[in-house]
Amino acid sequence: MVMPPPETPALAALSHGGLDHQIVVTPPARSAEESAELQGVAVEQLLKTMVVRRGEDDYVFVLVPGPRQIDWAKLRKHLGVSRLSMPPRDEAVAATGYEPGTITPLGSTNAWPVIMDESAAHTGTVTIGGGERGVNVHADALELLRFLDGESADVTKLSP
Repeated sequence: MVMPPPETPALAALSHGGLDHQIVVTPPARSAEESAELQGVAVEQLLKTMVVRRGEDDYVFVLVPGPRQIDWAKLRKHLGVSRLSMPPRDEAVAATGYEPGTITPLGSTNAWPVIMDESAAHTGTVTIGGGERGVNVHADALELLRFLDGESADVTKLSP
């Protein structure tokens, strides 16, 4: 029996149209590799959403492909700032409306700027969180970027 996806702010934001997408619900995964396997995609297609603090009440969403991590020097240079940090859990929840592990720019309580690492921008279909563990949204990377009014930039590096 196929269960309907839960109602989340992310899926509500998508219900207004404007992005051709597919919702894929899986059991919660313990790793990017497991999530990719459950969704039937390559780990490079997974976009982890990181919320980064660049100032008081000023954040940015960084969409990081599965096997990559933020390159802090590149991101600081791109944003033209000398300091960035990852907010503590409570601050991240207040800034996005989502618990860590479920953060997504889709349906966030604040429309912070979105940066997708350029390594993902031309990969075709990508998958991004749907606002709850195991809820995933599959869409074309460039269409997702347009839908989020985001930009593409070289801001990551391969994880060691």
